[in-house]
Amino acid sequence: MKNQTYGYVRVSSKDQNEARQMEALAPYAIPDGNIFIDKKSGKDFARPAWRQLMKQIKAGDLLIVKSIDRLGRNYDDIIEQWQLLTKEKKANILVLDMPLLDTRTKGKDLTGTFISDLVLQILSYVAQTERENIRQRQVEGIACAKAKGIHFGRNEREIPAFDDIVQLWRDNRITATEAARRCGLTRQGFYKRVKKRKSS
Repeated sequence: MKNQTYGYVRVSSKDQNEARQMEALAPYAIPDGNIFIDKKSGKDFARPAWRQLMKQIKAGDLLIVKSIDRLGRNYDDIIEQWQLLTKEKKANILVLDMPLLDTRTKGKDLTGTFISDLVLQILSYVAQTERENIRQRQVEGIACAKAKGIHFGRNEREIPAFDDIVQLWRDNRITATEAARRCGLTRQGFYKRVKKRKSS
C-alpha cells in the first residue's frame, strides 16, 4: 500500500482560526481526508483528531506540521510524541517552521531521523535550561526585594479602632463573633489578625 502524507493542525480554542496552518500545508497537496484538526489546548493528548491520526498513521507515512509546538504543550510532551511517531510508528515527521526537523532520509550515511533527534534534544535542553534560569532569576529577585523591605502580596486592610475592639474581646465584653463582625472579618480572619499583631 502506498505511503500516505498527513497534516495535523491544532489551535488552542474554538475562537482561533486554523487558516494560517492550513495555508502552510497547502503546497503539499495533502488529501482533505488526511488533514486532522483539533481545536483544543495542548495540555494533554486526549484530542479526538490526534487520537484518530495515531490510529491511522503507519510506518513510512509522513506527518507534516507547521510548528513543533503543535505536538504538545512543552518539550517533554513533544519528545514523547516524537518518539511515538518515529520509533514506535516508524513514521516520518516534517516541521515546516524548522526544516532541520525532517526525519526523511537525507543521504546514505546520515539519516534525517538522527539529525532531527539531535536537534530536538538540543531544543529541549535549551528550553529546560531557560525555564530553570527564569525560576532562578525569580527567586533571586524576590530575595533581593525582600532584603530591601519590599512587601509581596496584598496590603492588609486598615481596620479603625482594631486595638480597641481586641481589648473589648480580651476583657470578655464582646464575643469573638461580635469582634470579627465589627472588624468586617470572619472569626478565623479575626484570630489570624490578632495573632499577627501580637507577634509583630
